[in-house]
Amino acid sequence: MDDFVRVEIKDGIGTIRLERPPMNALNTQVQEELRAAATAVTGDSGVRAVIVYGGEKVFAAGADIKEMADMSYVDMAERAADLSSALGAIARIPKPVVAAITGYALGGGCELALACDWRVVAEDAKLGQPEIRLGIIPGAGGTQRLARLVGPARAKDLIMTGRMVDAAEALRIGLADRVVPADQVYDAAAELVRPFLTGPAQALRAAKQAVDGGLEMDLGSGLAWESQLFAALFATDDRREGMAAFVEKRKPNFTGR
Repeated sequence: MDDFVRVEIKDGIGTIRLERPPMNALNTQVQEELRAAATAVTGDSGVRAVIVYGGEKVFAAGADIKEMADMSYVDMAERAADLSSALGAIARIPKPVVAAITGYALGGGCELALACDWRVVAEDAKLGQPEIRLGIIPGAGGTQRLARLVGPARAKDLIMTGRMVDAAEALRIGLADRVVPADQVYDAAAELVRPFLTGPAQALRAAKQAVDGGLEMDLGSGLAWESQLFAALFATDDRREGMAAFVEKRKPNFTGR
């Protein structure tokens, strides 16, 4: 797992670091290492929040086109589901996850960012889904997650034109959550997730599951899903501590249990 993707853990933050210069192209090996990294931070109770980071120069400029250029329909039919599920593993991390984006987040790189809960973007960064210019469409969640995030009309604009957006437009349409100078991207991402490090981990997990799962359901099913998750939290130590602290007018001491 340490060839192109590295997991660093410090002060409760697990950083999934892409290291495949010069552009962090997401070839098959990187995809599978991302899956392994997602499994690692999910299973580590010492990790309370996650940052996905490509380094100071570039987040990820897309899939490895050289690797895909000679693939047939049969080849890609066998690979496509694994490609999608590898980035889906990032989306399923049951902890707060933020993408720290410098340089470019294009194609598969943009899809990786979309799999995170939030996106902190450098002022000079560019984001987009340029696959249409190669005669294909996004294949790792781009058509689905982008439409849910910015709406179908804007998603069709970006996907069907293949154009890139700058940080200001990304912020305006909801593709970015914060825009900061390039040299502050990682620190701003850490600042975003820092409040969650001492929060009620099981409730944070349930909140993420409720929102993400509910988006795939009709309203009635989503409300039933929410009720189930809500009731389950009454079995946690943090629920008891949180309510006791409220009654006693003190700050809660959550343990994540």
